[in-house]
Amino acid sequence: MTPDQVNLVQQSFAKVAPISEQAAVLFYDRLFEVAPSVKAMFPSDMTEQRKKLMATLAVVVNGLGNLESVLPAASALAKRHVSYGAKPEHYPVVGGALLWTLEKGLGDGWTPEVADAWTTAYGTLSGFMISEAYGRSQAAE
Repeated sequence: MTPDQVNLVQQSFAKVAPISEQAAVLFYDRLFEVAPSVKAMFPSDMTEQRKKLMATLAVVVNGLGNLESVLPAASALAKRHVSYGAKPEHYPVVGGALLWTLEKGLGDGWTPEVADAWTTAYGTLSGFMISEAYGRSQAAE
């Protein structure tokens, strides 16, 4: 990621943070709409899960300027996700739901440059997480 992309992700996330509860609801609603089979991996009461999502996103977004600082936590998270039933093919679906949520939350602030920055950030982190959880060959697919 370029420094400009890091700034775009951080600045745009700062605009979403005040509506984090609504953003998390939008995200999970979208995820379960496009991938209903993943709903079984989640608790019926999503309150805590939504808080965890936004807290994790905040840590990652704030750490993008020093990516190495978030990689150990991302690795641990990826390995935990395996035990929940997550598979490599879930990552692009989650990414799509995240980008859709950000587009809805940012409205006119969702520019092609912001979309590209978020796509790059998610691609970088999800590729790393897949390789940590499933091995390098899965990340390349």
